[in-house]
Amino acid sequence: MRRIAALVLLLVTLHGPAALAAGPEATQRALARQMRLAGPASGALVVDVATGAPIYALRADVPRMPASVEKLYTTATALRTLGPDGRLMTQVAGTAPPDGAGTLNGDLYLRGEGDPTFGPLDLEKLAQQVETSGVFTVTGRVVGDDTAFDARRGPPSSGYRTSIYVGPLSALTMSHGLTGLRSPYFQPDPARFAAQAFTRKLRARGIWVGAPPSTGPTPPTAVQVATWASPPMVDLTRLMNLPSDNFAAETLIKAIGAQVAGVGSTEAGAAVVRAKMAELGIHPTVVDGSGLSRANRTSPHQVVDLLRAMGGEAAFRGSLAVAGRDGTLEHRMRGTAAQGRCSAKTGTLIGVSALAGYCAATGGTAVAFAFLMNGVNPAGARLLQDRMTTALAQYTP
Repeated sequence: MRRIAALVLLLVTLHGPAALAAGPEATQRALARQMRLAGPASGALVVDVATGAPIYALRADVPRMPASVEKLYTTATALRTLGPDGRLMTQVAGTAPPDGAGTLNGDLYLRGEGDPTFGPLDLEKLAQQVETSGVFTVTGRVVGDDTAFDARRGPPSSGYRTSIYVGPLSALTMSHGLTGLRSPYFQPDPARFAAQAFTRKLRARGIWVGAPPSTGPTPPTAVQVATWASPPMVDLTRLMNLPSDNFAAETLIKAIGAQVAGVGSTEAGAAVVRAKMAELGIHPTVVDGSGLSRANRTSPHQVVDLLRAMGGEAAFRGSLAVAGRDGTLEHRMRGTAAQGRCSAKTGTLIGVSALAGYCAATGGTAVAFAFLMNGVNPAGARLLQDRMTTALAQYTP
């Protein structure tokens, strides 16, 4: 029966009329029409950003699975705790400084802080810095250090094991944890993988490394040799939200835990997120950073409260996909009033579809909205959301 209902919803949304609206009553009718098709497990809230006055509400206080709309909480917390200009560092340190002949007696440590964008080109830059620092010989080995995070390789949704939807989580992961091979597809030990790659980079520059790479913590007495910074948080959050990158989100929530609480775990990061949201009077159930966990819960009201609280921060709004233009909304709402006027975060799980963000309505009003749909066919639900968003783009008070 559930499959039949989902098929009916899909057929209705495919052949139903597009939602056109202007004034408050027409907008409310258009939204209500679509929400009826979304079923009783769905809720919505639309408000005037400036005043907070509700434009439309339906079951707005009922907590639901947000799917990747959860990333809005991760984004807001990252920007509020680490700052738009905050960066995650990858450092190279030696057991001792090089001697006059360019020999570093001991090991070279490669330590990560959870940069989700770290890759071969960044590793090359670090190798270049080591060469520039005057190191020509390392008598020991390269040691990969990912101890800024715990040893769990996956998010809660996969029982903390490596997930095909995320990849291996580590404070020192390069290339999203991919090997570049069919088998093994994921890096079994990201820190060792990075240490091996760095050893090859150093040797390619003529720097002799005496022993095979390994993993372990950087001694507190180690001497810094080189450092590489991630893109600023304003860019990291955009790189996460535009494609809805689960690896970046799950890495970032651990980095939040490490940077703010001194514990690089999903639980510690989620606790920081909940604390920061509580400061805004918002109390969602936060389990992970990406929204993959079906234990996450939030209501349309809570999401809209967050959107209003963060609406004045360009870094937050700039991280969202724009309808008909980029990210997960690149192919949605093209040729409608919403194209270029609405930006939002999408969310999809089995039986779950969500959309939340902002519209600069043609009538001059900025609106914030959250559509959280559970127990739906995601494809059909997206069509409903697109019609509703288009109606909001045409709203006139």
